Amino acid sequence: MKYTFALVVILSILTSGIALAEPASTLEQIKNTETIRIGYRENEPPMSFLNKDNQPVGYSIDLCLRIVSAVKSKLKNPNIATKYVPVTASNRFEMLTGNSIDILCGATTKTLSRAELVDFTQLSFVTGASILSLESTGIKGIDDLKGKKVAVVKDTTTITSLKKALKKAESDAEIVVVSSASEGMDAVMKGKADAFSSDQIVLIGLALTTESKEKFSISQEIFSYEPFALAVRKNDSEFRLIADRVLSELNRSGKISVIYTQWFGGYTKEVPSLLEAMFLLNSTPE
Repeated sequence: MKYTFALVVILSILTSGIALAEPASTLEQIKNTETIRIGYRENEPPMSFLNKDNQPVGYSIDLCLRIVSAVKSKLKNPNIATKYVPVTASNRFEMLTGNSIDILCGATTKTLSRAELVDFTQLSFVTGASILSLESTGIKGIDDLKGKKVAVVKDTTTITSLKKALKKAESDAEIVVVSSASEGMDAVMKGKADAFSSDQIVLIGLALTTESKEKFSISQEIFSYEPFALAVRKNDSEFRLIADRVLSELNRSGKISVIYTQWFGGYTKEVPSLLEAMFLLNSTPE
């Protein structure tokens, strides 16, 4: 009888939901801690990187700061602090699912497999994988990599795209896996690799922020489609909606083009047609 009574009590507690309290939502957590945590990449210019003052800046950072302002308005608390948390290509999703950051702001490609782990906002950018090399090597594209070494950051979608492109070109190029974009650039400069492959817009940013930028060549060839988005914790629709509202308003108003010019104007004044189409498609009405 004692065991039966105990079992009834346990079942009652479980079914009532008392012992299975839902974890706090992102907004509730921000409200309670008065802090929002932005996960960022330190070496992915112009999307997300550290400037000369060691402060996180970039296109994606600007988008996230506008989301922070919207969160402050939603919670009616202008004193919410912004905490920047550095992440890597390998641990960025773990940092989000493990509740170490509230939003991932960088150069993150939205994929269906990653959507099993996290949720994504509306697209924030579109680009594609390309190749950076020293001008002196004469490398202009995939076909020029035969017999050469090409560096690529681990745990990125670029590795898969690069392997497919090399296989299609029947190239025997050797892939050299590195831990970061800065390590990839360093490998090229020191001759440890003949080229470095990453998202074209990231390669442009890396070249523009290097003192000897005239030494580098970036291929016009793009061999993948990389739709970027900001990542948030899964099944947190309230917080994701705030982010989507910010992105939609930026697209509708044309303010997104101002942000683009700020970070990419040093390379080109014109917004690529594919990106313009993305801005238009993501101008979701209020």
